[in-house]
Amino acid sequence: MLPNLSLVLGGANSGKSAFSELLLRNTGLPRTYIATAQAFDSEMADKISAHRAARGTEWHTVEAPLRVAEALTECAADGIALLDCATLWLSNHLLANSDLEHECTGLMTALQNAPCPVVVVSNEVGQGIVPDNQLARQFRAAQGRLNQRIAAQAGLVVSVIAGLPMVLKGALPKEMS
Repeated sequence: MLPNLSLVLGGANSGKSAFSELLLRNTGLPRTYIATAQAFDSEMADKISAHRAARGTEWHTVEAPLRVAEALTECAADGIALLDCATLWLSNHLLANSDLEHECTGLMTALQNAPCPVVVVSNEVGQGIVPDNQLARQFRAAQGRLNQRIAAQAGLVVSVIAGLPMVLKGALPKEMS
């Protein structure tokens, strides 16, 4: 069984979402997918459609580009939830000029009080070069702080690189080892 909170990190197209979905499927519990992506262009719309098709119909999907804390409170206590992803949620708030500290604190409280186990997918964005503009630097710093907060609270932290999971904290369930 998974801990109350798990974090799956990775770069873009690293396989973190597919790995996270597999973690949830292996529990056998009813699954809620909390989606944070917004389709601002056709490429993103296609990516969202592909993710939705790959999941199939066995997931209850909640679209929550900004209101993840509220979505978590509505999850079934006998189920499990996947938040995909914290990175898009954070960028949505950054672009909406939200108070990021307030929103991140609210998310952390919601994760701690969620009625069911939650797996959070997030991007590792701090391994590249220093961005050349203030907005990108602000985002990178905020994402790093958020990942650290989630990892500190999580019982399981996994980094996915090229589709391969590496456990950083905790242990994978026996069926995944």
